[in-house]
Amino acid sequence: MFAFNHFNYNVLDLNKSMDFYSRALGLKEVRRKEAPDGSWILVYLGDSKTGFTLELTWLRDRSEKYNLGENEFHLALEAEDYDSAYNMHKQMGCIIFENPQMGIYFIADPDGYWIEIIPPKK
Repeated sequence: MFAFNHFNYNVLDLNKSMDFYSRALGLKEVRRKEAPDGSWILVYLGDSKTGFTLELTWLRDRSEKYNLGENEFHLALEAEDYDSAYNMHKQMGCIIFENPQMGIYFIADPDGYWIEIIPPKK
């Protein structure tokens, strides 16, 4: 048997990304690994409800944007209070796509990764 553990996004500005994930999704750092020579940092963010984490990878020598293709992959999070989350993300200016028929929307992080926001299951 297998169980989900974490998902990875590579980021250019670790502090900017950590701030975004904290403000937009309430994710907090749960652990960190750093290369002895400072060439990379891995920060794992958690939601304090599940064991699943989002790994942010920062590479010192990377300066060009990551190629995200057509952004056909994404992370999805369920919002306990969907309407409040929507209003907060609207104020932050990070909503990039809305699908009212499905009752979902997407936000983008500082590196352009898409995150789907879904309402609680009924």
